[in-house]
Amino acid sequence: MTVPATAPTGALTPSDVDGAAWARLRSLAVEAMGRAYAPYSRFRVGAAGLVDDGRLVSGCNVENAGYGVTLCAECGLVSELVRTGGGRLVAFACVDGRGRPCAPCGRCRQVLAEHAHPRMLLAMPGGLMTIDQVLPGRFTRADLEGSGAGGGGRADPAAGAQGTGARAGAVEPFDAVDVIAAKRERRRLSDAQIDWVVDAYTRGAVAEEQMSALAMAICMGGMDRAEIARWTDAMIRSGERMDLSGLGRPTADKHSTGGVGDKITLPLAPLVAAFGVGVPQLSGRGLGHTGGTLDKLESIPGWRADLTGGQIMSMLGPHGPGAVICAAGPGLAPADRRLYALRDTTGTVPCIPLIASSIMSKKIAEGAGALVLDVKVGSGAFMKDLDGARELARTMVALGADAGVAVRALLTDMSTPLGLTAGNALEVREAVEVLSGAGPDDVVGLTLALAAEMLDAAGRPVGPDELRAALADGRAMDVWREMIRRQGGDPDAPLPVAPETDTLTAPADGVLVTLDALAVGVAAWRLGAGRARRGDPVQAGAGVEMHAKPGDAVRAGQPLLTLHTADPERFARARRALDGAVVVAGPDSPEAARARERAGAGVVLERLAPGAGA
Repeated sequence: MTVPATAPTGALTPSDVDGAAWARLRSLAVEAMGRAYAPYSRFRVGAAGLVDDGRLVSGCNVENAGYGVTLCAECGLVSELVRTGGGRLVAFACVDGRGRPCAPCGRCRQVLAEHAHPRMLLAMPGGLMTIDQVLPGRFTRADLEGSGAGGGGRADPAAGAQGTGARAGAVEPFDAVDVIAAKRERRRLSDAQIDWVVDAYTRGAVAEEQMSALAMAICMGGMDRAEIARWTDAMIRSGERMDLSGLGRPTADKHSTGGVGDKITLPLAPLVAAFGVGVPQLSGRGLGHTGGTLDKLESIPGWRADLTGGQIMSMLGPHGPGAVICAAGPGLAPADRRLYALRDTTGTVPCIPLIASSIMSKKIAEGAGALVLDVKVGSGAFMKDLDGARELARTMVALGADAGVAVRALLTDMSTPLGLTAGNALEVREAVEVLSGAGPDDVVGLTLALAAEMLDAAGRPVGPDELRAALADGRAMDVWREMIRRQGGDPDAPLPVAPETDTLTAPADGVLVTLDALAVGVAAWRLGAGRARRGDPVQAGAGVEMHAKPGDAVRAGQPLLTLHTADPERFARARRALDGAVVVAGPDSPEAARARERAGAGVVLERLAPGAGA
């Protein structure tokens, strides 16, 4: 059916909502997004809903400098619903500033639930979901109507059983302040406290400022091995787990802790898939100086990151390429989704318990049989020293063992950027070179090392010569091309090129001994390749191209770095980020000798095998 704008159509149900109706909702949501007032976050949102009498209602976000009373698009939509006669929502769609589906926050899910048809459908980034799926154990109208004096509200039969199940109107078993105080005083949190606080935060009973305080307390006071394991398990239980057991092939995944120029996922996933191992690579976007895999792939014309669960399984199945790189659906570890965004804005990212639980909750929920961790060490990584990186790796290996997942880790050097590019389309171009049997030695070497670990962990060991052959003879490239096509991309389309460039040259003859990864990452970010906050747009063509690496001989005036951007006014700040980042020493100096030695040693520093957990 095609739903008219206003004319009643009788009592609709979710099954009545066809493709035309969803298209109409998306169009209306995009239209509403265009009216959004978001001068502070610059994150515009539009929402549209179908009411059970056939009406269409919409809303957009409206910000103010106080933030605390900012109106979300979903709340605006519900206000319009009530103003125009009430009713129950049958279908709902929400889009961000780029017109992509986005998920309502926890508070807005509750607002929608109170005005929803019992089987209301929501268009989420990972596909259609019911209101029960996006908000299990929700507080309903029946609870509201029965919560007054002498009330005794009835239980919602759809609510339930996930997490602690505590809801607004019920007595919570703990107080957030007491949990915060316990960790502030460096006391161990009990299993029950951890289960409750993760669940309560997910459903909105613990406020953002309270979880911010707890995250900082954990960052300062730490967690022991059992606390981290329980926290990780609670985040897994906050959502769904994928089941890949029916694919008929082993599965393995890789996770990097983030770096500069780290495009390894792009050639790695198709290379491993070429040997019959499925690679469910659920990836993220960049924030700050570290690049995001999805941002890089979105520089390919037509490519889309958001897939349904069915589409993911089809990609990994016997008739698909065997590898998929896409965004994680909203149902996987939703507690981590919220906490990750909070950590980015509260200075609690480099906290080993929170890093380990964040990574492992998503990866365990993803359902791969084996996981290889690439833990970065150096200026461009979150872990600046080897001891911290080693502790993080051991913690994650142990968490995997607890969950029955074969996990191993490589500690790799991130004092210098990987490869010769840092930026979105620039890195895709370099990854394609690797898939063609060429590319920089450090990128090729790390790709081969991680592929060998993934295949071995999945029970299908392959030697280095055969791996190199799969890059040279086109087997990995074939998987890449099919993978890109199946996600709407054109592997033959020209990649975006920035219209403006600026070149930095060598200050003297000698040997390049330092090219600081953090400085290059910040420069790429300032050129437009990264984002300052979630939802900011990125430039596909922006970034830094490197013409020499530490250990290389250079001549005075020789190009060392080329800066790429669409906005030439960005060059000045990018150059300032690179002050002191490039050091040239005499060819016979000790610094030159050490640089050559490091270059020859490769980027893999250590390997942690299974059983190396903390």
